[in-house]
Amino acid sequence: MSNNGSSPLVLWYNQLGMNDVDRVGGKNASLGEMITNLSGMGVSVPNGFATTADAFNQFLDQSGVNQRIYELLDKTDIDDVSQLAKAGAQIRQW
Repeated sequence: MSNNGSSPLVLWYNQLGMNDVDRVGGKNASLGEMITNLSGMGVSVPNGFATTADAFNQFLDQSGVNQRIYELLDKTDIDDVSQLAKAGAQIRQW
């Protein structure tokens, strides 16, 4: 699955390796690396897929969550750790 012909939104583990950490995170990249390097040796690694950072960013943009985050942070003193913690807690509830 891809977004308008650009980078994929979902990748199968067998398409991933450690060079993909920035696209799918460390855990997913590690699973892809294990499938690529260990499956042929008889090590059982579950197959699966990863949603990409591009998919997450597209969701944030299209859902309006990004805008809400920016608006909240504009009203937050970013040098005040307790205000940042409260803002983070609020964002996690969305």
